[in-house]
Amino acid sequence: MEYRSKNKAFILLADGTQFFGKSIGIDGSAFGEICFNTGMTGYQEIFTDPSYYGQLMVTTNTHIGNYGVLEEESQSKKISIAGLICKDFSFNYSRPNSEESLYDYLERQKLVTISDVDTRALVNYIRKHGAMNAVISTEVGAENRLLDELLKTPSMEGLELASKVSTKEAYTVGSPDSNYKIAALDLGIKKNILNNMVERDMFVKVFPYNTPFEKLESWNPDGYFISNGPGDPEPLKDAQAVAKAIINKNKPLFGICLGHQIIALANDIPTFKMFNGHRGINHPVKNLLTGKGEITSQNHGFAVNMEAAMAHPEIEVTHVHLNDQTLAGMRMKNNKCFSVQYHPEAGPGPNDATYLFDIFKEYINN
Repeated sequence: MEYRSKNKAFILLADGTQFFGKSIGIDGSAFGEICFNTGMTGYQEIFTDPSYYGQLMVTTNTHIGNYGVLEEESQSKKISIAGLICKDFSFNYSRPNSEESLYDYLERQKLVTISDVDTRALVNYIRKHGAMNAVISTEVGAENRLLDELLKTPSMEGLELASKVSTKEAYTVGSPDSNYKIAALDLGIKKNILNNMVERDMFVKVFPYNTPFEKLESWNPDGYFISNGPGDPEPLKDAQAVAKAIINKNKPLFGICLGHQIIALANDIPTFKMFNGHRGINHPVKNLLTGKGEITSQNHGFAVNMEAAMAHPEIEVTHVHLNDQTLAGMRMKNNKCFSVQYHPEAGPGPNDATYLFDIFKEYINN
């Protein structure tokens, strides 16, 4: 085992609070909204989830990196988080089929990473004071300059980020001989969503985030999908217009996470920025239609207004988050449209909610 010396590093929050750690060897500074994920496994899938774009990730699990990296587990082509904060970073790994260490993976993509942080104290502070912008840095002594830059960093509220992670050109996934054609609007789509659709005999064409409905419709799909993604849903007017057009034509429509919020806004149901958000792989959700509980994977900092959804004459609330009673799923009463705030595709996480892809198939068949 090779001994590595670690240089000093720090986390500086927008309110001036500072936490300290050590650099794993990738020097520099990274800015973003600080958040935490409670998952004990699945760090690679989390780091490559486009929904995390522009965020500094704190991992509450103590050990990170101990099982290395396997490319097929990535949810996109590159790391999406802006920087990583952890307690114990493992430079070695023990999983036989891993292709490389997490350090090599992060170093190749130049992701600033700080370890040896009291993550319990940091997460406790974030929980009490809410999500806020922060900077992580190895530039010890430059705190005043970095704080000035940090205070100029835009808030996640009102920030449009889908354009940063969406595909630039349309592409297809699956077999053209499949029984179902799906037009997917890419706001930051995860690979495992596409995998779940392909497993259900779906041929998916993925379109850029600002594609008009007419172009999606011209492909003559059997159903439509609006994906997950980063940032505030409010500025995504083009996506909201697409959702409205699909709903008006009563075509099958499924939305996940940011897509769920877009569908709400298309129905004039407001969204809001949460105090901390939900990020982890063990969040309890109740299906109000069946009365059953589901353990779910979640990653979102915005949510749909529950009271407005319940008061809407065309909306039925189908799922609720059991930790804070926030809206976790809904469907339209007279349209083939439904959505959930969480991630039924997992990647990482449990598979309790993969049945929702089967429901999407039923919507198409009916």
